[in-house]
Amino acid sequence: MPSGRNPLHALRGSGDYYPLAWIGVLVVSAVLLQLLPTWTWLTDLPPEWQLPIAAIVKAAMQWFVDNFQWFFRFLSGLLEWPMYGIRDALHWLPWSTTIALICLIAWQGGGWRTAALAFIALMYIVVVGYWEEGLNTLALVIVCIPLAVLFGFSLGVWGYRSRSANNVIQVVLDLMQTVPAFAYLIPILLLFGFGPVVGLTASMIFAIPPMVRNTILGLQRIPPGVRESAVMSGCTRRQTFWWVEVPTSLPQLLVGINQTTMCALAMVIIAAIIGGFEDIGWEVLSRMRKAQFGQSILSGFVIVALAILLDRITSAYAKRQLPTASHCGLGVREFCIAALILLAATAAIAFMLEPMRNWPKDWVFYPAEQMNDAVDYVIITFGSFLDSVKNSFLFFVLLPVKLGLKKAVAPFTWGFSMTPLIAGLYWAAAILAAAGLLFVSRWRLAVTTMLVSAVLYYGVTGLAWPATIAVLTLFAYQLGGLRVAAFVFGTLLFLLLSGIWSPAMTSIYLCSIAVAVCILVGGLIGLWAANSNTVSSVVRPINDTLQTLPQFVLLIPALMLFQVGDFPALMAICAYAIVPMIRYTEHGLRHVPVSAIEAGICSGCTPFQLFWQIRLKLALPQILLGVNQTILFGLAMLVIAALVGTTGLGQQIYIALGKADAGWGIVAGLGMALIAMSADRMMQSYIRRRQQSLQFN
Repeated sequence: MPSGRNPLHALRGSGDYYPLAWIGVLVVSAVLLQLLPTWTWLTDLPPEWQLPIAAIVKAAMQWFVDNFQWFFRFLSGLLEWPMYGIRDALHWLPWSTTIALICLIAWQGGGWRTAALAFIALMYIVVVGYWEEGLNTLALVIVCIPLAVLFGFSLGVWGYRSRSANNVIQVVLDLMQTVPAFAYLIPILLLFGFGPVVGLTASMIFAIPPMVRNTILGLQRIPPGVRESAVMSGCTRRQTFWWVEVPTSLPQLLVGINQTTMCALAMVIIAAIIGGFEDIGWEVLSRMRKAQFGQSILSGFVIVALAILLDRITSAYAKRQLPTASHCGLGVREFCIAALILLAATAAIAFMLEPMRNWPKDWVFYPAEQMNDAVDYVIITFGSFLDSVKNSFLFFVLLPVKLGLKKAVAPFTWGFSMTPLIAGLYWAAAILAAAGLLFVSRWRLAVTTMLVSAVLYYGVTGLAWPATIAVLTLFAYQLGGLRVAAFVFGTLLFLLLSGIWSPAMTSIYLCSIAVAVCILVGGLIGLWAANSNTVSSVVRPINDTLQTLPQFVLLIPALMLFQVGDFPALMAICAYAIVPMIRYTEHGLRHVPVSAIEAGICSGCTPFQLFWQIRLKLALPQILLGVNQTILFGLAMLVIAALVGTTGLGQQIYIALGKADAGWGIVAGLGMALIAMSADRMMQSYIRRRQQSLQFN
């Protein structure tokens, strides 16, 4: 028998013992799965075996609140002054004056195109009648962004100067960006009390990490020769920092400000839950609770307009720092004079013309009812078709993955029962397929076949936790070594001992299906966009809208069309998480080196071979980054999707928020964050391996 087809050779590999380790894990897992009917504790740890982590966190939080609440309430009172002051100042100015000044700022940064975009975005807010609510949101953002930038810049400088501090800061940043906002709303609410400062604080916590990361990155990228020139010129350490290092890293710092601005806007609806500032976030939230589709979309697009406006302005000012910048604008003195003239002129016109001061109600264009009627028409006309789509996906995809074919297969849906004969045939086919793959030296595919077969038969929520821990830990070790395996093992142990194993598995099941759908659909759309400029130009604004549209708003069409349950939650998660998959796939395929493609053509490759052997292979690291971001986006949206009836960690966080139970909310939020961080570390390890293999090849 040739050595290439020797099963023992496949098991031994090239000096590695991963195949034998996987065989051992599979054998142990099979034994544990057979013991499930007898040892019921294998699916979830009994309460008496769990550690009182939530109770300890709750007691510690209560002690902190009792001793330091006075300080945070005092800080809350201080922060209210600038928020209400800026809000009152914005309301005092005529809408025409405010728009004129913002357009001038936009023109100064990016020219007439940016100014025109600012005018369109602001006029939309005026025309639909949300000017006052939009100004309240703008006031919150105006206070939040400088504070987030200040704290983020300070932490970034500290992390840049101290390696030990940077190691701690990076872990804290990962937690800040992966712990669901609802989880840390509870301790913030207990410390600051109900009011707008709570929303401000939550937004600031969420918006700080991009500024920290970009500050560290900008300072690290300064060429050594720049610092040496400053030292040779006699600059002190402080002068070197403020006169040399900060100006040199300014473009990267402005990118951080841009991302901080977008993160602050992304939090306005969540902040509205406990903020009560009568802003556009509260408007979206209240309309969503009433299931008013048209009103939710129109108010949600106000946040989109503000996000696009602030994104384009801050990006324009960041690009002005580049040597290739073409638009220079006015000098500081000339700009201030122009602003004063514009302020005086528009204020005088607004004083003489009432519509320029207060937009007449008769001029408001608010087609919410027409949009609601359109949704009702779709539901009435296509209701039966939508129900069949939902039920088909539920019975043949969601339930088998969640509960397993063992429980999901029933005569009502599948037309037959999972009898012992059918179960035996299922496992015989799986074992034969794995044996065939092992025979041709495809041991990885053989192991994958057995794992997928077990998951489909028992379901994600019906697996034995020792087997799940063993499989995922070994997989993490194979991808990233001991450090990644230890982190994944610690994450799984935390989920088990803290009592959130079952809801965590439910969250993983729904997020896994959503990620699979996004990879399939988003990958195909990205491939299409990479090969067609027309498709790319159509897809790009849709992606921008999906990524800037508040997450809550994405629930509205899913809820209206499919009611509550796992399927509408899946649709909302896919709508939010598919964007990075499309973008990274298109970017990776479009930026394959031309020399590599030309070499393939010269070698006589067909278009099929050119795509699979060259373009896809070289773009794979970039596409995998998209998969990584899709996983993180899916987990982030999973918490929001709990509002439409899904179970899992998101629901546990909502329950804790309703009871103001800081311990349980933090534990559930930390569990979600650890899952996201574990997935990120494993994906990053795999991406590095792919990049290294491309370099060696």
